[in-house]
Order: sequence, then C-alpha cells, then structure tokens
Amino acid sequence: MFDYLIIGGGVAGLTAGAHLATHGRVCLLDGEDNLAHHASSRSAAVFIPAYGTDAVTALSRASETALRGAEVLSPRGGMIVGMAGEEAAFDAALTGFGATEISPGVAAAQVPLLNPDAVTRAGIFDHAWDIDTDRLMQGYAKRIRTTGAVQVKNRVEAIHHESTGHWRVEAGDDTIEARVLINAAGAWADEIARLAGVAPVGLTPKRRSMARIEVPGGFDPTGWPMIFGVSDDWYAKPDAGALIVSPSDADPLPPQDAWADDMVLAEGLGRFQERITHEVTRMLANWAGLRSFAPDGDLVIGPEPEVPDFVWMAGQGGYGFQTAPAAGGLLAARALGLAPEIDAGVVAACDPARLRGTP
Repeated sequence: MFDYLIIGGGVAGLTAGAHLATHGRVCLLDGEDNLAHHASSRSAAVFIPAYGTDAVTALSRASETALRGAEVLSPRGGMIVGMAGEEAAFDAALTGFGATEISPGVAAAQVPLLNPDAVTRAGIFDHAWDIDTDRLMQGYAKRIRTTGAVQVKNRVEAIHHESTGHWRVEAGDDTIEARVLINAAGAWADEIARLAGVAPVGLTPKRRSMARIEVPGGFDPTGWPMIFGVSDDWYAKPDAGALIVSPSDADPLPPQDAWADDMVLAEGLGRFQERITHEVTRMLANWAGLRSFAPDGDLVIGPEPEVPDFVWMAGQGGYGFQTAPAAGGLLAARALGLAPEIDAGVVAACDPARLRGTP
C-alpha cells in the first residue's frame, strides 16, 4: 500500500512526487516509457514571473528562490516588437511585461535580424530567464527515487475507490493501491477524474506549436533576448545556435500526443518574417504540446471537495515549470491537510472548489 499514487509523469507529477516523497511512500504512474514525454518536454523553457494570471504570477514569484537554488535559471531577457497598427497592443504589452521602450534602431542593434523599417516600436525587459527543464525534472526525479518511490510505466485502465477508504488502480498487469490519489495527468486529468468517479473540472487542452529554424542571415543569436510579437501571435527564442519560433497557437484539441500543424507553423513563421531582414529558409524540426487550462486560467491544486483523498494537480497551462516549486509546496500542504505557506487568496484561486461553486 502506497501513501500517494501520482498519475502523470510530467512536471506536475514530478513536482508533486518530490514534495510528497518525504511524507510517505509514493508511486509515480505514467503511461509512457520516459518521464515528461508530452507537454513537459515541449516547453519554451522560460521563466517570466510577471507572465500569467494574478495567482500564476504569485506562484511564479514564490518559486524564484527555489529555482535559483536548484541552479536551473540563466539570464535571457525579453524584447517586445510592434508594427504599424499594433500601437494599442504594444502599449498593453509594454505595461504587462514591465518593459522599457527603446527605439527600433536600438532594438535592431541588439538583434540585427530585426528590420527597423518594419518594426515601429520596441521594448526590453531583463526579468526573463531560461529554465534548464531537464535538470529541474531530473532533480525532482532523484528526490522521488531516493525516498524509495517507484515508477510504473503503464496506462491507467480502471480506478476503484474501495470501501476501506483507499484507491485501487489497474494499469496493464499492475494493480496499485494507495491512500491518496494525486491527479497530475495533464491533458488527460479530466479523463482520470471520470475513471475515478469524480466529475471533471472542465480542462481544455490547447495545442502550442514550435518550429526550430536556422537563424536567417547566419547571425549568432547566443546573446539575444526572447522576442515577442505584441499581438501574442508569435515569439522567437534562441536555442543552441538556432531559433525556436512559435505561432503562439492555442487550438483546443482532445487529449493526444500532439503534432504541429504545418499551416499554423507557416502562418506564425510568416508573421515573424514580416519583422526581419532575411528570409526564413530552413526548418530544422517542429513539434507541439498540449497545455491544459481550467475555465478561469488558474491552476487546479487541492482535494476534490466531496472526495478529499482525490487531489488535483492540474491546469498548469504554459506555467508548469515557472510555478513548479511553489505549486508543489501548495499541493503537498493541501494533500497533507497543512496550512499552505502561500497567500490565502492564491490557495482559493487554485482550489478545485471554486470550479464546483463550493465556498
């Protein structure tokens, strides 16, 4: 009998497991051969604490000390660029990112690929860091393994809430029993809830696509900031001598092993192309992941109101890595019945009860 059975091997499940492993025996159950097979391995891997809802930004800021202690952050910085007709969007982005406006010429001096004749306004900010997501996840996995936890690589087929007050989960040839079930199944979290006899919370998986391209013009992008279009319809980030460009798509899809849509990628690359001086000629790779959102955009962390031994760790959206330490601490406190360290307003904003109409 395990104390905690965590369903999901992405950043949500690993975070939950790392924070619970010192409080009991943990089993991590994932249907893939490798941890973080889905959205967690397809992240833009950036920490921008001002990015997201009020609850997300609070969790992000509360995570910064732990992320720095884990030595997974490295400076990146950010830049926003706008074209004619995007003035209102630029002003909103300038405020939202806390950026300082600079001239298009100064922006092009920092990122020589930018076309100062096309980019009419630009802004910069320094509060953006790359996240070494692999190092973070491996650190969490190590914490889980060193406390005697195990990983079972099978897909969940059935979930039973036994009359004795524990959970029995059937996954392939394995039957796993635990006192508490942690639902960290990402895009599949509502499906896991249904199998457990719990009503779904209304999560919507949304596709986010990425293209890795050669840097047009042969520039070295090593010191460039991450660049955002102010209309939230593309962004670009240096990546080991190349560029990752995303169309910032958020197309709802059923839970699946997502793939990039060629037309969506082409549209995003076209918007990027309009703002630069050289032609995009070669795509090195492309991929997509599903980011799952609750109806109000906040995370879903805490016990199901009518089934308190069923605990949600879901709805991370695109914020799973940057909120991981604080979200894991909140999850552990809620699962253990302890007072969370983070502000009560954040606890309430993430509580599954708010999606049930429960005070």
